[in-house]
Amino acid sequence: MKHTLTLLAVLGLALSSSYAGCGKTETDTGKLKSFDKETKTVVVDVSGKDVKRTLTPSAKGAADVEKLVGKKVTVVSSHSKIESITKG
Repeated sequence: MKHTLTLLAVLGLALSSSYAGCGKTETDTGKLKSFDKETKTVVVDVSGKDVKRTLTPSAKGAADVEKLVGKKVTVVSSHSKIESITKG
């Protein structure tokens, strides 16, 4: 009986942790100050404060980031990794 309860407890903990995820995203809106092609770093001026984020190849809008320098952008990121970057 003890072995069965222990097995069920371990199995329950393992399953519950596999579904856990942060899910926290941040949205920054401001002027795109710079983009460093080598380090893939994006700097956005949000209300006078520089915010640095890292561009990933899977980010939506990553191909057009160089064209957005100097324009107002909206950056959605998770753990400082950009998920999408759009004009406006």
